[in-house]
Amino acid sequence: MATHYEPLFLGPSPEEAQVHCIFIHGRTQSPEDMRDQVIGRLKAPGVAFVLPRAASNSWYGARATEPLTPATRMELEASLAYVRGIAEDLSRRGQAAPLLIGGFSQGACLALEYAMKYGPWQGAMANFTGCRVGTSECDRSFADLDRIPVYLTGSDKDPWIPVDAFADAAETLARARASLRCDVLPDRGHEVSAKEIAELENLLSAMAGDEGKVR
Repeated sequence: MATHYEPLFLGPSPEEAQVHCIFIHGRTQSPEDMRDQVIGRLKAPGVAFVLPRAASNSWYGARATEPLTPATRMELEASLAYVRGIAEDLSRRGQAAPLLIGGFSQGACLALEYAMKYGPWQGAMANFTGCRVGTSECDRSFADLDRIPVYLTGSDKDPWIPVDAFADAAETLARARASLRCDVLPDRGHEVSAKEIAELENLLSAMAGDEGKVR
């Protein structure tokens, strides 16, 4: 099984930051892609960003909407354990700093599975074009998220995450008692939009205590 690699760190050190953010890249992407497409477009002083790096640029081999196989479960568990290690390291280094976990596409799916396995935590979650991994017939983890703020997005034109998978994720998060906000962005391709960037910026700002910037 592939071992994932050293993440990319951006912003202040975890010890100095007001907020920590783990933002996970999608399939065939890299931390540098997330830096260019997401993190570099944010106004987020005081946030320490950790961008995980997947072996072979993928967190698991199957499509998210395919039934879970033993091989996919093993890959998924290894990726979740890797993210868990990053979160625990941030907690040790930053003590009381809140944590936002998010991602795009496959990274958003991984973040959602992380919440269902390890949530809730002190902070929030942002899932850009994400859904659950597997189908409703699969045995999947489920956690009481106890009102953690969650932002979930999708699109009617996205080729990887169909609307029904997005809707299933929204239903799961509602049943998990997340404080959920959703946006369906018509005609948006498989990309991160300015609206999503703005909402992520708002979440990070609110977590830092700068209530005046929350829209």
